[in-house]
Amino acid sequence: MTIRAYATATSCAQGEALEFRLDARWAGVSVHDATNDRLMLATSVAGPVWTLPVPEDWPSSLYRARFVAGPPEPDVLIPRATGELPGVGVSPDDEVYFVVRPAVPGATSPILVSIPFATWQAYNRAGIPGESVYWSEQPDRAARVTFDRPGGGPPPERWEDGMLRWFEPAGYPVEYCSGFDLSADLLAGYRLLIINGHDEYWSADMRDACEDFARRGGNIAFFAGNTCWWQIRMEGRTMICHRDPLADPVDDPALTTAEWSSAPVNRPENALTGVSFRHGAGTWGPEMGLMREESYTARFAGHWVFEGTGLTDGDKFGQGALGYETDAAEFEEILGVPRVTCRDGTPPSFVVLATADLRHWSAYGQGGWATMGVFTLGRGTVFNAATVNWGNTLHDPVVERITRNVIDRLSRPGRTAGRTEGRTGWEVIGPVGDLRALAAAGSRLYAVNADGELLTRELCGQNLRWQPIGAACGVRCLGIPREAAAGLGTGLYGVTGSGLLRYREATPGPAEWTDVGPAPPGTIALAAQNNTFFAATADGRLWAMPFTALPVWSEIGDSATAVCLSGANGRLYALGADHHIRTRLPVIGPAAWSGLGDAPGATVLAAYAGRLVSAGTAQPVRWRPAAGPWP
Repeated sequence: MTIRAYATATSCAQGEALEFRLDARWAGVSVHDATNDRLMLATSVAGPVWTLPVPEDWPSSLYRARFVAGPPEPDVLIPRATGELPGVGVSPDDEVYFVVRPAVPGATSPILVSIPFATWQAYNRAGIPGESVYWSEQPDRAARVTFDRPGGGPPPERWEDGMLRWFEPAGYPVEYCSGFDLSADLLAGYRLLIINGHDEYWSADMRDACEDFARRGGNIAFFAGNTCWWQIRMEGRTMICHRDPLADPVDDPALTTAEWSSAPVNRPENALTGVSFRHGAGTWGPEMGLMREESYTARFAGHWVFEGTGLTDGDKFGQGALGYETDAAEFEEILGVPRVTCRDGTPPSFVVLATADLRHWSAYGQGGWATMGVFTLGRGTVFNAATVNWGNTLHDPVVERITRNVIDRLSRPGRTAGRTEGRTGWEVIGPVGDLRALAAAGSRLYAVNADGELLTRELCGQNLRWQPIGAACGVRCLGIPREAAAGLGTGLYGVTGSGLLRYREATPGPAEWTDVGPAPPGTIALAAQNNTFFAATADGRLWAMPFTALPVWSEIGDSATAVCLSGANGRLYALGADHHIRTRLPVIGPAAWSGLGDAPGATVLAAYAGRLVSAGTAQPVRWRPAAGPWP
C-alpha cells in the first residue's frame, strides 16, 4: 500500500510547524535533508493530519518526508541525479518535499537558494487529462492545478540535485526558500540569490521581488535555463496557467498566464535574466541524451567569470552542461565578437561570455543557441549560465571554477561587490593592445595605437575589437568637448607631436583632419571641458585655452604629472606617470588636484558618462565607475 501525502505549504521557518495531509490513519515517516541525506526524523504518526513542529536547530534546507504503511524506513535515501537521460521515475505520491527557511533571513549566509516548486507542480501528473498543465498543446491539459495533492517533487532528471548537494562540501553555507517565498522583505537579508536548474513558472510577485532586489543592489546568479518562461497566478493553493491568452479570463492583461514575452503581457523575461528560451534550444524525450555531446565556446576568456580556468577565446568547455533546455540572447558578430542586439529585450549592458550553436536541435525539440553572460540591473549584477543542467556538471573543473568565481564575487559584502574587479575596481572590457591616446564620445571609444592608426569601437562591457578608421595624422593625444561653442564643433580634437591642434568628426568612418591652431610646446595630453581646452606638457605644467580665446593658451598651474587628461561632467581627470588618477575642477587658474585611486599599468584614460576607461601598452581595456568606492 502506497500512502499518498502532501504538505499544506511549500516552506516554513525554523521553529514553526508544517502540516501534512495523508490518506491513512497511521504511517511511518522519515525526514531527510535532501541536500546531504542526513536523517532528521524517523517516527510513526497518526493521520489524516500530522503536524511537524520544525526544531529551531534544523538547518535551512530542502527536506523530503517519506511516508510508509508500517514502521518508518530511515535507510531509504533520496534518489540522486544519475545522469540518465531521459530520467526514470516521477516523484512518488508518498514523498513530500518542503523547505525550512531561516528564522532570521541571512543569519548564517549572504546566499539564498530558491527551490522551483511552481515548476515541479506544473509537471506533476504530466499528460494526464485535466490534472497537469502538460503537455504544452494538449487540448485537455489543465489550466488550474492545486498544491493540495500528492506529487510535485523533483523531476526524474533531478536538474537541481547536483548543485544542492555541492554547496556544503564546496564550503558554501547557504539558506533556502521556496520560490513562492520570494519577496522584498525576505531578499533584503541577502547579497546573492541563486536560481538553480529548471525554474520555468513565475508569478508577477516573484518576478517583481527579484527585479527590485537587483535594482537595490542585490545580485542574482541563474545557474538555470528556460527560466521565467511562463507567467502564473496563485489563488490560494491553486496555480493558474492557461498557456493561452484567449482562454484566460483575467481582467488585467499584464497578468495573463502566457509566455512573459508574448502579448498581452509584453514583458520579456530578458529584463530579469538577460536571456530567453525564445532564442534558446531544447532536446527532449528520447533525444535528450544528445545534450551530452554539446559544449560552450568561450568568447570573453579575459572576463572575471573565467579567472583561473586557463581558457582562451575559442576554447570549448562544459561538455554535458548544455540542456536539456537553454536560453539565449539575440546577438550579432562584430569582427568575430558577439554583441547583443537588444531587440529581444536583453539589456544593453549584457556581456556575452560564451556561446553554443544548437540550431541543429531543431530536429529534436527546438533549435537555437545558448549564451552565457552577465549584466547590470540597477545597482545589482546578474549572471546567467543559461542552461538547465549546469549544476549537475560541477564535477567538471572549469564549470566548478566558473561557479565559484560567480558565487564568491556576487556574495561579497558591499553594494558594488558584483561590479568591480578584485580590489582595484577595474573590469576588463577589451583585449590587450598598445594604445597611445584614448577618448570617448556618444556610444563610442576612439583611440590611437602605436602604428599611428585611429581606432574605434562601441563603448560597452563586451570585449569588442578595435576597428581602424583612418590615419591619426600625427595626433598623440585626444580630447572631445561635450558641446559646440565659439564656432568649434563637437568631435575629435588631437595634438600632434609637432604641436598642432587638429580636428576631425567623431564618426566611425573615414574623415579628414583639419588644423585648428597651435598647442603649447611639449603637449602630451589634451582634454576639453567647460568650453575650454586643457593641455598637459612634458614638463608637468597645465595650460588652458577657452574656445573664444583661440589661439592663445595660458599656463594655469601644475598638471599632476599627467601623461593623459580627460574630462566629463564638469571635471578634469589626470592620469599620472605613477598610474594614479587625480581630479580637479576645470577652472582657468590654479586649483588643487585631489587623488582618486590607481589605474594599474594604464597610460591612457578617458572619462565619460560616470565611468573611467583605461588602457596602455600591453594592457587590456578596462573600465570602472568614477564615483568609486576606490581602494
